[in-house]
Amino acid sequence: MTHPAVPPDTTAALSLRGLWKRFGQKIAVAGIDLDVPAGSFYGLVGPNGAGKTTALSMATGLLRPDFGTAHVLGVDLWAEPDRAKPLLGVLPDGLRLFDRLTGAQLLTYAGLLRGLDRDTVARRSEDLLAAMDLTADRDTLVVDYSAGMTKKIALAGAMIHAPRVLVLDEPFEAVDPVSAANIRDILRRYADDGGTVVVSSHVMDLVQRMCTHVAVIAGGHVLDTGTVDAVRGGQSLEDRFVDLVGGRKESGGLEWLRTSSDSS
Repeated sequence: MTHPAVPPDTTAALSLRGLWKRFGQKIAVAGIDLDVPAGSFYGLVGPNGAGKTTALSMATGLLRPDFGTAHVLGVDLWAEPDRAKPLLGVLPDGLRLFDRLTGAQLLTYAGLLRGLDRDTVARRSEDLLAAMDLTADRDTLVVDYSAGMTKKIALAGAMIHAPRVLVLDEPFEAVDPVSAANIRDILRRYADDGGTVVVSSHVMDLVQRMCTHVAVIAGGHVLDTGTVDAVRGGQSLEDRFVDLVGGRKESGGLEWLRTSSDSS
């Protein structure tokens, strides 16, 4: 495998070049090149098994690629992890938390783990609990949190060290509409203040309304990338996604459903 021909974009929040990952006989990611502009709200969309989670895991230091590079704001993640990882806040899909801690304790642990002093951790924890509407539940064990509360405390843990890039894998999955709206507001403010947000999601309407840029991934390849308006090309993002990925099925053969209401 040769080095990627196109050098990484050192101005990008994330710059991926030639990322490959194989699990046994299955190629999960097949040479992905992707640039996430700094300050963007970037959506990563694709069907189940498309390679989104694998790509994000390699881009954030959670999974070592077989080939390729990942740069965070110009820093080679795998060559200089101690410089690159502090720039990142990561919320993996299905993250297991230390849920026998309270919300406040979990944030304290996350902040100290990032090397912050106790006074800074205490101040930022209270700010984040208030922003996530979790102040009343600060002393409740995380195991007793709802799905939405759990996502919010995990997001707070990813933000406590003030990262410049947030990478969130399915942050709205299993989250109620009120919590989802609160999370979107927090992420918009973060992006408006100069941060970069990368989210993967199956909800096309949410990505279309929330994101400035999008990449469509299927079969371990990037099928299209750019601003949301450029990628969707006058269609809804969902229709454009289906056109790119394929798989829309004819509904013939279910005529019996149309007469079910007439059955006695």
